[in-house]
Amino acid sequence: MADIAGGIGAGDAIAFMVSGGLVYEIIAAACSSPQTTEINADSRADTLMKWVHLGLVQSAVFVGVASYIAVKTGHSAKPVIAGGLLGASMMYVSYIHAKAAGLASDLPGTESTGGWSAGH
Repeated sequence: MADIAGGIGAGDAIAFMVSGGLVYEIIAAACSSPQTTEINADSRADTLMKWVHLGLVQSAVFVGVASYIAVKTGHSAKPVIAGGLLGASMMYVSYIHAKAAGLASDLPGTESTGGWSAGH
């Protein structure tokens, strides 16, 4: 059967999906969802975006390690990098949009801001 994908195999598709999904997972683990960012942007936009940025850095480390392993085992790093970049881009745009929409909204957030302190 002819390879209609031009040399791209099933292993590349799996690597691409795992890499993109990993970015989503790491960012989700590091911060709230875009929905929470939008709802509470008025009181927490800077903190939420700090965690998005930290999640992107963590994701880049994982994608970098996966790329290194792929090359060392005779595979292409391209699907790993492509999946990571696409996942990072899509999630970053989602959070930027959520922050902008939340700051533009006059609806109240869902969190109280009077009393959080370290240790509580």
